Amino acid sequence: MKADEIAATLHPLEIKVLQALEDKVTFSDRDIIESEAVTDSQLRTVIEWQRAKECMQIVETVEQKWVELGELGRSYQNGTPEQRLIDKVRGVEPVEVKQIMNIDGISQPEAGQALGQLKKAGVFTSPEPGYVALAADADLEPIETLGSLIKRVGNAGRVAFDDLNEAEVRMVVKASRKRGKSKGVFMTGTDDTRNLRLTELGIEVREAARRSGRSADEINLLTPQMLADGSFRGKAFRRYNLSIRPPRRVAGRRHPYREFLDFVRRKLIGLGFEEMRGEMVESEFWLMDALFMPQFHSARDIHDVYFIKEPTQGPKIEQPYADRVARAHTDGGETGSRGWGYPFDHLSSRRLLLRSQGTVLSARWLKCAKVPGKYFGIARCFRPDEVDATHAADFFQCEGIVLGEEIDFVTLLGLLKLFAEQVAKATEVKFAPAYFPFTEPSVEVHIKHPELGWMELGGAGIFRPEVTWAQGVDVPVIAWGLGLDRMAMMALGIDDIRDLFSSDLGKIRAANIRMRD
Repeated sequence: MKADEIAATLHPLEIKVLQALEDKVTFSDRDIIESEAVTDSQLRTVIEWQRAKECMQIVETVEQKWVELGELGRSYQNGTPEQRLIDKVRGVEPVEVKQIMNIDGISQPEAGQALGQLKKAGVFTSPEPGYVALAADADLEPIETLGSLIKRVGNAGRVAFDDLNEAEVRMVVKASRKRGKSKGVFMTGTDDTRNLRLTELGIEVREAARRSGRSADEINLLTPQMLADGSFRGKAFRRYNLSIRPPRRVAGRRHPYREFLDFVRRKLIGLGFEEMRGEMVESEFWLMDALFMPQFHSARDIHDVYFIKEPTQGPKIEQPYADRVARAHTDGGETGSRGWGYPFDHLSSRRLLLRSQGTVLSARWLKCAKVPGKYFGIARCFRPDEVDATHAADFFQCEGIVLGEEIDFVTLLGLLKLFAEQVAKATEVKFAPAYFPFTEPSVEVHIKHPELGWMELGGAGIFRPEVTWAQGVDVPVIAWGLGLDRMAMMALGIDDIRDLFSSDLGKIRAANIRMRD
């Protein structure tokens, strides 16, 4: 496009910037901001427009570090606690400590801390208990330098690090907090200054705009109000640039992970399963005791579960389940088992936690399940885990149980293989022996991710009699708890579990994350 054609389509903000430049070819974005022609955000937009038209180039970006007063610094502009304590003691015989601790604008803890620092630095001496005096050889320079620096920064509002000497820089670093942290004498940050220049085309466009008489007061948008009051008359209108690509319009859709969860729900309902639902906050009784996990099990440790701070305990557990579960733990009840052989603590079973595994849904629903019956649940769970490509602190599990006289371990393996292939879209599946307190026998199912290799999906097994008897169930029950997040990684073709919860729509669209066939 020729210079005249570009000049005819310039936005009024671009005209303002070019007018502010006058005849300059090289300049910085700070130069334009200081001219007050446009705001900082408007200038960033104009620069990108000009770069897209090949009229402007960024020569370099210079980072400049700065310091300004923090919340404490602003309260110290009349003197730091140390300075003000020194002023009270200076030229006075040993003075009683309690007489100098009341300082306007300085709290007692701050004054006490300042007194301790002055004693530690040897500025104050204690001739006798409860009294202080200024040491004859006291080094007051660091304290006075800090006070002067606080006043200097406070008067300027913001000072560049380049304007500080080495001692002042060290002092700022020692007494500063990063921007956004209010509790600090100083706050530091950085500004990026971009040095720019007009290209040959940009210079020609600026001259063409001058020749054509382009004004920054041109009307960019004709509104109904302007038509009604006639204020558009006699004004110049900005010419449309029909060569600019229109903005991209993207149809709305569900988040890919939400689509996957809905797919899993539809799949299981289509297979005849009924859905189980439950709360995110559960008692230890249903989360662990009802699943025959001993009360001394490490899974109850503070490092493995989130405890609720308030209230700490839930209501009394309903009967007969409280006593039957207690008997299963103590002596096995009527199951033929010896149990765990310890006195059951009914009070600790009422402690409240965030749901750490989806099997709690099965524990709750066993007591009202139909025989035969098939049930599933999609449960959001929480564990204080270290977050990485395959682990998250909160995650979804697909929990399920099937009850029936003819149910056996082969039935379970077939269901697990079905889930891995039909839901996770895995092509390689393997099983491994496992141990869980509430199932026997137990198994883990693994699938092979094309990038991450073998991943564990979860565990499964046949509920132990100690679990089913306590809930009044006398038929075999197969159960599983599978990680839906990892299944989704396979089905959606991603290799980082954190991408499942991304809110970056541009990234999601660019990656084209969607269910695979």
